[in-house]
Amino acid sequence: MLISIAEIGNDVRCLTLHKITTLMKAFLGMGLLGSNFVKAMLQKGEAVHVWNRTTSKAKALEQYGAKAFDKVAEAVQGADIIHVTLKDDATVDEVLQQASEEIKEGATIVDHTTTSAKGAVERTNFWKSKGITYLHAPVFMGPQNALESTGFMLVSGDQSVISKLEPELSKMTGKLLNFGPEAGKASGIKLLGNSFLISLTAGLADALTLAKAHNIEAGELLNLFNSWNPGNMVPARLKRITEAKFNEPTWELSMARKDAGLMMNAAKEANMHLITIPAAASVMDEWIAKGCGNDDWTVFAKDSL
Repeated sequence: MLISIAEIGNDVRCLTLHKITTLMKAFLGMGLLGSNFVKAMLQKGEAVHVWNRTTSKAKALEQYGAKAFDKVAEAVQGADIIHVTLKDDATVDEVLQQASEEIKEGATIVDHTTTSAKGAVERTNFWKSKGITYLHAPVFMGPQNALESTGFMLVSGDQSVISKLEPELSKMTGKLLNFGPEAGKASGIKLLGNSFLISLTAGLADALTLAKAHNIEAGELLNLFNSWNPGNMVPARLKRITEAKFNEPTWELSMARKDAGLMMNAAKEANMHLITIPAAASVMDEWIAKGCGNDDWTVFAKDSL
C-alpha cells in the first residue's frame, strides 16, 4: 500500500490510500533469450523468480537481482505470470508438469518457445481445464532484442486473454503482433518465418559456394547486395506467386532452369556442393515436363498455394 499524506502545519488535511498491484513473475529457461528477458525485467524494477535445468545459469542472474531456485516447482510458487523459453514441445510439457503442483489457480503461462501449432493448442486446452491460462507467444527476437525490448512478439487465441496481457507483453518487445482468435496460429506464423530464414541462409550458402567456385571473394557478394538488394523483392515476389498469373512471364521457367544448370555445373567442376539449387532444379524439371517451360518461373511454387 502507498500512503500519500498532504499536511499543512501540524494538521493532516488528506490521507489517501492507493493500492499498488505488483504481478509476481517466474521465468523458466535461462538460455540466451530467457536470461536477457529477465535482465530487461529487472532493469524495469520487476521482481523475477528464475529457474534453469542447469542451475548455474539461473544463479548467474542473481547478481542482477533475480531470485534463483533449484526446483522449478519452487520457482513458480505464488507466481501470477510464468514465462517460458525452452527447447521444444516435449521440454515445455515436461517442465510445466514438474511445476504443476505449485502453479496457482488463475495463474497465466506465457510460452515464448518455438513449438508446433498442435502442441500450443493442446497446452492451451489442457491448462484451461486446470483453471490456468496458457498463451503461446513466440518471438522474432534475438538475445539483444530481449535485452532492449525490441523485435516482434506473436500472439493468437482468446482475445480477452490477449487484451489483458497486452500491457505486460508489449513492455517486453518492440511490437506485439496479434493474429486473431485462433489458438496455435501464432505458432504456425513463427514456423513460416523461421522456414524463410533457414531457406535464406541455405541460399546464401549456395551463393557463397558459387562465389568460391568462381574465385570471387565473399566481400564482393556483400558489395553486390549492398547495391542490388534482393530482399526488397520479397513482397512483390510473394504477391506474384499468390496472384498465380504464371502465364504472364517476366523470366521463363526454362531460362531459370538453364541458369540453375550453369550453377550446378560450376559447383561440380569445383568439387563443391550446393544445398538448395539441385532441389529447386528437380522441381523445375517436373513443371517443364508438364509443359510449363514458357510460363513465369515462379510456377514451380504453384502447388504450394
